[in-house]
Amino acid sequence: MQVLHWQQPWHGPVSRHNPDFSGPPPQSEGPFYPDQPPLDQDNDLVRVAGRSGQAKGKILHLTGKVLDDRGRPVSGTRVEIWQCDALGRYHHRLDSPLGADPDFQGFGQMEPAADGVFRFRTIRPVPYPGRAPHIHFKIKSRAFEDLTTQMYVAGEPANQRDYLLNRVPATARTSLIVPLKPADDMEQNTLAGHFDIILGKNTS
Repeated sequence: MQVLHWQQPWHGPVSRHNPDFSGPPPQSEGPFYPDQPPLDQDNDLVRVAGRSGQAKGKILHLTGKVLDDRGRPVSGTRVEIWQCDALGRYHHRLDSPLGADPDFQGFGQMEPAADGVFRFRTIRPVPYPGRAPHIHFKIKSRAFEDLTTQMYVAGEPANQRDYLLNRVPATARTSLIVPLKPADDMEQNTLAGHFDIILGKNTS
């Protein structure tokens, strides 16, 4: 299987048609991809079906687009995200369940709209020992190479110490780091961020 746009490790997909148009580089899936996905897997990670509570943490409205290397929306994809809860716990058998937030879904997925747009309602990611705040992404597509990557938060001091983030060349690192801004116009006392994904063609 040939990957056209990220043959070298840690370099993001750069368009053959527009060298200035590039997307986030692939990053490790890590050990906490859900081994048993939750029954509730929608794009609202702050509310869990069957529970009345709301997840701890600052609500984040996370949007983006799935595009090809010409900047066109890619149909037929599925975007998955997963992250630890506000207490630094993943919903995974390798992480301790003690203190985990039962009102946080931990994993969500959705199919982008025709214009490539995806939307998640989740929480602002938090740090845990050894890692800066981040959200894992996996984008699956029949026509394009699957991409697994991570999104980081602009202005976080822990970014300077995160070993995975700092393995990425500085020129590509900025595509992984997203500023978060107040989003009171969407929902009181929340944040918003935008993270675009660019896929390389599957030539297998």
